[in-house]
Amino acid sequence: MKNSLVALLAFVFVLNLSSKADEGMWIPSLIGKLNIRKMNSIGCKLTAEQIYSINQSSLKDAVVALDHGSCTAEIISADGLLLTNHHCGYGEIQAHSTTTIEGHNYLRDGFWATKHEDELSNPGKTVTFLIRMEDVTDQVLKEVTDNMDDKARLTKVREAGAKIEKEAKGETAYETRVRSFFESNKYYLFVTQTFKDIRLVGAPPESIGKFGGETDNWMWPRHTCDFSMFRVYCAPDGKPAEYSKDNVPYHPKHFLPISLKGVEKGSFAMVMGYPGTTTRYRTSNEVKYIMDVTNVVRITTREAKLNIIQDYMATSEKANLQYSSKFARSSNYYKYSIGQNKGLAALNVIGKKEAIEKDFLKWVNETPDRKAQYGSALDSINAAFISRDEKIASQYAREALLGGPEIFLFVSGSLSLYEALKGGDKAKIEAAVKEFRVSLSDYFKDYDANTDMKIAGTLLKIYAGKVNPKYIPGFFKGIERKYKGDFNAYTQKLFERTIFSDSTKMESFLNKKTKKTLDKDMA
Repeated sequence: MKNSLVALLAFVFVLNLSSKADEGMWIPSLIGKLNIRKMNSIGCKLTAEQIYSINQSSLKDAVVALDHGSCTAEIISADGLLLTNHHCGYGEIQAHSTTTIEGHNYLRDGFWATKHEDELSNPGKTVTFLIRMEDVTDQVLKEVTDNMDDKARLTKVREAGAKIEKEAKGETAYETRVRSFFESNKYYLFVTQTFKDIRLVGAPPESIGKFGGETDNWMWPRHTCDFSMFRVYCAPDGKPAEYSKDNVPYHPKHFLPISLKGVEKGSFAMVMGYPGTTTRYRTSNEVKYIMDVTNVVRITTREAKLNIIQDYMATSEKANLQYSSKFARSSNYYKYSIGQNKGLAALNVIGKKEAIEKDFLKWVNETPDRKAQYGSALDSINAAFISRDEKIASQYAREALLGGPEIFLFVSGSLSLYEALKGGDKAKIEAAVKEFRVSLSDYFKDYDANTDMKIAGTLLKIYAGKVNPKYIPGFFKGIERKYKGDFNAYTQKLFERTIFSDSTKMESFLNKKTKKTLDKDMA
């Protein structure tokens, strides 16, 4: 799931002998005003205060955001034990796995820590707790007027949001963020606390946790033990801290008790978590764009990339382990896009949207005031989708260039070092080198230059063939002229003449770094 920290609720209600579902995204702090009566009337025994409370422990204190909202997790013990999906721990399980004789392939065999000392640390993994949220729309929009252009409006919104965040943070160690909702018509302040010492406790073997080869939950029905377990650690005083052997298991305000009683037909069911966003308010033209551009570009590029990765993974156990997490990440939204296009077509979503828009225009035209205020709304939105060439180029640049071969994104991470070398300040150079070195071991541990070279050649060719020439970067002309349009020949030369595909060359450069070396580097 994508990635911003927005706490919302989704519910599923099950009634008597027949199933009835009510679903949507609801804000926890508004449950008491908007949802709790209906929930109680169909079987929910919780009060609104037990779901979301500022002053008392509640469900919000046990349902947490993993990795800044990329996944949802649940605290299930007084000692900070955490339950999440198998794919949400997949990267960490893979990172701890090796194929050496003295090592362990935890991805293949599973992992269980029988005592706290056996739990494995995971640098970079985080767990975020929601402390409180507050509607700050009036404060954010206080100085915004209807006659402002977008830039002026955005400036006022950001200034107001920054002020609110600063005041809310005060002297605390909390994080504060003002987020927009409902297409920037509402704004909420989120006060959160993030823990950074998160240790792997257990996971089933991949054959069970990813049974059938489905890493993510786009496919249904599924028959997998889709879970992994971590534990939240903190400093002895209970506050968040980086990993330390002196850290202790975190004692949460609330945790979800485990019941072994099971459920009965007609039981009330509720889901609470951290989805990324919703696109249900998109217009018919926006849905067409998602289907014809966003999804088609993603499917085209990722299918080519995944085929190359799959071929490499089949060569050895080491190769399979190296690229298993990368394959899973890339196939995630590849499968999502395929399924979404099928679903949108099967449900005639575009037709339904067009019917809604027809009703909207009828309502608009009923009064002069409405016509003056909303008469051009749909035309304004649709105007953004008349010309697609630039958007197609942007999507392919994201998928085939920066999000395609690993080397391009890796090179972009050296730009601060390049700027430091250009400036000549030794202190800045050493600081940039230190920062760049942090990612090197993990990067090269799971990197195969030959595979990345094949991906680069394939995706550059796709980019050149799918994008309007107006938006093709200048270096493509050099490929056409010098390599007669042979992208594989070009990328082979590129990988021969770069330090970014080889750990030995990279170490040699960092020990004797010069701007000249980077200037000559093809990548």
